[in-house]
Amino acid sequence: MEVWHEAITLVELIYKLTNEFPISEKFNLISQMQRCAVSIPSNIAEGANRDSSKEFSRYLQIAIGSSFELETQLIISSRLGYIKESEHILERLNRLQRRLNALNKSIK
Repeated sequence: MEVWHEAITLVELIYKLTNEFPISEKFNLISQMQRCAVSIPSNIAEGANRDSSKEFSRYLQIAIGSSFELETQLIISSRLGYIKESEHILERLNRLQRRLNALNKSIK
């Protein structure tokens, strides 16, 4: 599934990005951002292996929710000065959000 691969790439980017954060954020933003990022492809994968479109849709909605949490955390990180250029990651995340929404609509 192409959207799953896109989400995996986003996880890699988030891990690389948060490695540059201050150590004081280890149990705060770093942990939260990494969990949200991992949640996206994990829920896509789990939902894709369910027996019904309704269940798949529910997991896609969770993935979409995690993506919006991650977006908020990226904005906060940028405002705190932890991220210098967040636009390319936000653009990638927004593209993934659109694709997840479109996939969710197509299976209903």
